[in-house]
Amino acid sequence: MRIGHVIVPAGDLDAQLAFYTTLGLTVRFRDGDRYAALTDGTVTLGLADATQQPVTGRTLLSVQVDDLDACLAGLVAAGATAGAPQTGPHERRAVVVDPCGNPLVVYERNPA
Repeated sequence: MRIGHVIVPAGDLDAQLAFYTTLGLTVRFRDGDRYAALTDGTVTLGLADATQQPVTGRTLLSVQVDDLDACLAGLVAAGATAGAPQTGPHERRAVVVDPCGNPLVVYERNPA
């Protein structure tokens, strides 16, 4: 398990890329106007348009795991609620709500 990235809603990807690169972050990749990943070398910040936001309008933590199904089962057993896994262009993910009501994304990368 590792923190994959923090997802930030992006209403204007070009403007946000200009802003965050001015802070010194480096663009890792861009997927059209839907998503861009920036990094400081350690942490990745994901700028996501509405189609790529697992919880619309919320900034949230995204955690990469090796086995999504096993992880979800463990989190539910620990008191979380989990949505059904969704397959996207880069990963298979689910929105999980912790016992205090905070959403996060748990995902596994799609096989290459």
